[in-house]
Amino acid sequence: MDDNNTLQQISGNSLTNKMFEILQNNILNGKYPQGEWLVESRLCEKFGVSRTPVREAIRQLEQEGLVKIIPNKGAVVSGVSAQDIKDIYTIRMLIEGLASRWAAEKITVSEIQELEEVIDLMRLYTEKNDVPRLLKADSRFHSIIYNASKSKPLIHTLGTFHHYVQKARSTSFQTPGRAQKALEEHMAIFQAIVEHNANESEKLTYQHVKKAGDNLLKQLEKGI
Repeated sequence: MDDNNTLQQISGNSLTNKMFEILQNNILNGKYPQGEWLVESRLCEKFGVSRTPVREAIRQLEQEGLVKIIPNKGAVVSGVSAQDIKDIYTIRMLIEGLASRWAAEKITVSEIQELEEVIDLMRLYTEKNDVPRLLKADSRFHSIIYNASKSKPLIHTLGTFHHYVQKARSTSFQTPGRAQKALEEHMAIFQAIVEHNANESEKLTYQHVKKAGDNLLKQLEKGI
């Protein structure tokens, strides 16, 4: 998708949010590396927008710790450090574990059916090595569990990690054999939830997220 054409069709707060999403993603995927300056005038020209949405997006990036605004100079990319990733995944292990526990206690029959359908898709995409579709199915699997927890605060909190999680999933599936192992982990989590085994689903999810975080750190050390 052409971001420039898309942005020209958006206005107001939605434009600021879209700019934030693009800049955030470019930082997380390494397109804007640590130490690079984000120059407002260049970004305005590149994306065909005014300074206001760019400036507001950069302020949001600063709130997330992804850039540092230096008076009279501009914004420099801080990036995401190894410690940031460790912190993010420590938080995720606890919160996603809790989401899985509550899902096991509160999940509906229709949500179980949705999970089963997604598991079938993940199995198919793993066999075909269709990474783009596998990533979408993986994301859908976790989203169903979040919603099944029936906790709006928890869902909102997990939403703040969305882009970090997407980066981790994309990187993780580049590791040989990781997709198959992830499928097996998802199947085990699914079974625990179906059996309404809250303790087991929480433990398995905790372990699953920890493995994803450990794998991401290893891949980033290799420069992937």
